[in-house]
Amino acid sequence: GTGMSGLVISQGTVYTLVQRDGKQWAVALNAADGKTRWQTAVSSAFKNQMGDGPRATPIVSNGKLYVFTGEGILSALSVKDGSVLWSNNTVQQHKGKVADYGMASSPLIVGDLVIVTVGAPTATVAAYQCQTGQLAWTAGEQTTAGYSSATLLQLADYRQIVVFAGGEAIGVEPKTGKPLWRYPYVTDYDCNIATPLVHQGNLFLSSGENHGSVMLAVKPAASDFQVTEKWVSHGAASVMRNEWQTSILLGGYLYGFDNVGSAGPVTHLTCVEAASGKRMWRETRFGKGNLIAADGKLFITTVKGELVVVQATPTGYKELGRSVVMRRTRQAPAISHGFLYLRDDQNILCLDVRKR
Repeated sequence: GTGMSGLVISQGTVYTLVQRDGKQWAVALNAADGKTRWQTAVSSAFKNQMGDGPRATPIVSNGKLYVFTGEGILSALSVKDGSVLWSNNTVQQHKGKVADYGMASSPLIVGDLVIVTVGAPTATVAAYQCQTGQLAWTAGEQTTAGYSSATLLQLADYRQIVVFAGGEAIGVEPKTGKPLWRYPYVTDYDCNIATPLVHQGNLFLSSGENHGSVMLAVKPAASDFQVTEKWVSHGAASVMRNEWQTSILLGGYLYGFDNVGSAGPVTHLTCVEAASGKRMWRETRFGKGNLIAADGKLFITTVKGELVVVQATPTGYKELGRSVVMRRTRQAPAISHGFLYLRDDQNILCLDVRKR
């Protein structure tokens, strides 16, 4: 089925969201052989000019699968049989509107709460009780959702939820939703998509649309938090402009896709020293794709359906192998127990990438 949802592997089961037969489905497969365990319709089909189907990747916690559909319906399902335990249309509930290119926030579990970015006028982000689906708190206002996913980070010895919304990044206290700080980050079409990362207590943000990257120091001040820029790399000369791919932070270096122009076709694979923002190497015109790291390697899928394996080293680009393994894809890969799981709009496949 179509859709841009990634794959989640938990206790021998692969979960994802797909669209087919006029509906969006949560699907559970045996990780060992790909046989369907169950499939549950969670909403009607979602149509969009940038591609049909769900965008967000599910999350598994305490026997439940949490899914977020293209129009913003957050649901909890039983991992045992796929039965729907509760469901909320978050966009309607908070009187918002669906993001131009669809709702893309993958749910985040923090304690007994599940959190998604909504982008409604009075609810940039919303938290719900995992058990009941009841609203626990909302935070932020007057900014669109963007397409990034909320994440739990440790900044300045303070555990907080960081939300990279359409026009800003905000920090939120996990239990209460109290806003801690905000940092304006305006991009064309509100296309903040990559998930924020933390390095040595500092916060890394990156966007495409020819925008760039910034490393922020977020520290407690007298009454709130102070946000200062450690380094900034914006515009046409930026070292990293993540379009819809989150970089990999490994050994103090960022490995990611640097997209040239406003959603342009030219994308470089790039390595940047996180502490300084210094570019270490760049493989020009590598192409768009997604990546995941394991065993000192980058496992990269390109939109052309290639699997490319690259040594994860700051000393230079070293390609270890390349092969076309599927159709065109924008979905993120996943690795579990030495097996690499991939999907496109037609198939889900599993490759054995263990050492021989």
